[in-house]
Amino acid sequence: MATWQAHLASFVLRHAFKPRLVRADRVEDMRRAMNTRFWYALPAEIAVEAAQLGGVAGEWAQSRTQPSANLLLYVHGGAYLGCSPRTHRSITMDFARRGFRTFAPDYRLAPEHPYPAGLADLIAAYRAMRQTAGQDVPIVMAGDSAGAGLAVAAMLALRDDGTQLPAAVTLFSPFVDLTDCGGSRDRNAARCAMFDRRLLSRFATLYLAGADATKASPLCADLAGLPPLQIQVGADETLLDDSTRLAERARNAGVLVDLSIWPAVPHDWPLWHHLVPEGKQSMARAAEFLGAAIARANEGRERVHEHGST
Repeated sequence: MATWQAHLASFVLRHAFKPRLVRADRVEDMRRAMNTRFWYALPAEIAVEAAQLGGVAGEWAQSRTQPSANLLLYVHGGAYLGCSPRTHRSITMDFARRGFRTFAPDYRLAPEHPYPAGLADLIAAYRAMRQTAGQDVPIVMAGDSAGAGLAVAAMLALRDDGTQLPAAVTLFSPFVDLTDCGGSRDRNAARCAMFDRRLLSRFATLYLAGADATKASPLCADLAGLPPLQIQVGADETLLDDSTRLAERARNAGVLVDLSIWPAVPHDWPLWHHLVPEGKQSMARAAEFLGAAIARANEGRERVHEHGST
């Protein structure tokens, strides 16, 4: 059963944030709405450091008291046109607190930098992390909304060029279909706390700038060979079918998928994990999933080294 905090968060966003986004005529107004909705204080025990990976600016978040070697690349959401690592610190810092050294790239945004600019930045950042870490060190990835879509698209490109993939990936409320399909975009239009079909279509148009929507949609690609995926989505989201169809297609392609559908929560609810109990539960589930993948990868590496030395 959903908590009262989840119901309240959805109610407030549905009646305050969503109308503001619907009324926004300019990209600047949409960005302003997105960039002011996530407030989170910087915990004293978490260090944040500006840095670059592969020429892409971003920031590291890690624990001051319990430094970890577990590498996580986090891709912030924002409809492909808004937000930044700073707006999503509630997530990256919680991952840092849970034992991950987390880098969030400040990838280029549409419409100034349409597809595939942001995707190219993410790929460059991942390749740099991989090169610095070495082939033996497992890396995991996570993202929310459009960031989750970019994460899947990046894995597909990395798979195709033979780059070693992440050990596992967590996706919160992924936005992976830019072709404007999925029955939940109409079925959940009134219930969704943030988006409706018109908004999602506008985001896609600004991001694509005339590019082929099918080519840019990870949902439409061959998903074979991807690492284990954890997908978390709200039952009331307009993007619900992005998650359920992605899970089905990935499973049919032989990918291990952990799909969970949460009642009553708003889109991207892990951002409010400090306010909504389900957000804290989602973060714990994500950390467990990604941590277990790193542990398996390390155990496999140790077994290979043991056999190689005998």
